[in-house]
Amino acid sequence: MRYIPIFLCLLFLSTSCATRKRPEYQVFCNTQERADYFNAYDATLQLWDAPFLQEDVTTSYGIAHVVVSGPVTGEPVVLFHGMDASSTMWYPNAKALSREYRVYAIDFPLEAGKSIACRNPLDSKQIVAFYNEIFDHYKLDKITLVGASRGGWMATNIALLSGKRVKKLVLLSPAQTIGGLKSPLKVLSAVKLKLLPNRKRLEHFFDTFSTHPENIDARYKEQFYLANLYGDSNPQYINMLRFSQKELRTLSFPVLILAGDHDIVNSQKELDKAHGLFQNVETVMIKDAGHFLSIDQSAVVNQKILDFLNKDQHADHSISAF
Repeated sequence: MRYIPIFLCLLFLSTSCATRKRPEYQVFCNTQERADYFNAYDATLQLWDAPFLQEDVTTSYGIAHVVVSGPVTGEPVVLFHGMDASSTMWYPNAKALSREYRVYAIDFPLEAGKSIACRNPLDSKQIVAFYNEIFDHYKLDKITLVGASRGGWMATNIALLSGKRVKKLVLLSPAQTIGGLKSPLKVLSAVKLKLLPNRKRLEHFFDTFSTHPENIDARYKEQFYLANLYGDSNPQYINMLRFSQKELRTLSFPVLILAGDHDIVNSQKELDKAHGLFQNVETVMIKDAGHFLSIDQSAVVNQKILDFLNKDQHADHSISAF
């Protein structure tokens, strides 16, 4: 695995809490900021459009907050969100994925969300152990991992270190997984928002990362803004090394990679490259979509994911209530 300088600079140099006293291991500087963010989080969850539970799972590395939806008998699908996006980013996809599958959306513990780390930092192996304890809690096996952006790297890393329990892998414009950045300078909009958050920079960020920012619900935009305004993220980019061909070739299960044709991270070049990195991979370029393809073209992305999940699927899909 190799370092990529542009992502190392995305340690964000400092964070929004850097000049304020913050309790150790906590993302938010005070209880009021935490409460404001949680209220915004809960407001966005009302967009989930499927019955859901919010559960807290105690692990050796902290408390994992998990949004659970779908039939209890459905095969497990675990969602890994992008940086500072939290599990609520999946609101345009939850209804479709939860129709037949049991969905577990887990907040990353080192940034804005409802998970809480009990130590800081966590290295890559400890983060994998954190997720494995959640999988153990729910007795998950034959899991499909679905990750967006940084979550795509996370899902791939878990697949490499815990591959025996993984059935399929879905990557939505994964960061640091196939190649570098298609448009490095455009990523600076995220850096500016993180260092000096304001409403104008928020809109510029969404304009850069999405082809249809008007489709992003105002409640989610508010939550994302508070994540940058109040959250002391610890994205751990120093540990996000790009995977080698040798490592990725060890993954024998099916892999689906999607990217938007206006994505600033992955291009057609990366999708073509993926065929030489994975044993069993499908790649799709989604038209009229940016890095936020799960929102920009949610109906198309949902259908691509479901078609992939349903391939060679002979399991009983009888529905059980919560």
